[in-house]
Amino acid sequence: MQPKLLLATNNLGKLREYRSLLRGIPFDLMLPTELGIKIKVEETGKTYRENARLKAVTLANESGILSLADDSGLEVDALNGEPGVMSARYAGKDASDRERVNYLLSKLKNVSREKRTARFVCVIAIASPEGPVKFRSGKCYGFITFKPQGEHGFGYDPIFYFPELSKTMAELPPDVKNKVSHRGHAAQKARLVLQKLAGEKS
Repeated sequence: MQPKLLLATNNLGKLREYRSLLRGIPFDLMLPTELGIKIKVEETGKTYRENARLKAVTLANESGILSLADDSGLEVDALNGEPGVMSARYAGKDASDRERVNYLLSKLKNVSREKRTARFVCVIAIASPEGPVKFRSGKCYGFITFKPQGEHGFGYDPIFYFPELSKTMAELPPDVKNKVSHRGHAAQKARLVLQKLAGEKS
C-alpha cells in the first residue's frame, strides 16, 4: 500500500493540475474532505512561502500524514508587483475569477503593451507531522493582455500571455501548460522531494 499525500486545496482547477503534475509519484493523493477534514486555513502570511507553510503544517498536524500546499500569485510590474499574495482576494474575498480578471484589467486600462510585463510565482511547501518543512518554487514570465483569451485553466490564465508561444495560459492544452507554468516548474522540483521521501518511508 502506498503512503498518503494530503493536498491542501479546495480549488478544483488546482486539484486537476496537481493530479496531472504529480502523476506517477509513489503516493496516494488525497483531499482533506476525503479524510473528513474541514479546516479552512486563513492565508495570513505576507509571502507565498509563509502562506504555503501555514497550510501545509496545519493539515499535516491535523491529519497526521504528509501534506503538500502551495501559494501562488500574479505579479504585474506596472502595478508594483500587485496583486501578488493577494491575487485570490484582489477584487474582494468572494470575487469570481471573471471579476478578478476584470478588476485587474481595469487597473491597466491606460498601460501600453510593452509595460504590461508580469510573472506568475508559485511556492510549494511539503510538511510532515514530525519533520521540517521543505519548499520548492517556480516562476514564469509574460505579459497581461487587453482582454481574456482562451477557455482552459482558471484564475488569471486568460490574460497571461506567453510571447514565445503566442498564446495565453488559458489557450494552452493542459500538458503544455504544465511544462511552462509556475506551478509546473515548482511541481517538478517537488516531485523529486516526494520521491526521496517515499524511498525513506519504504
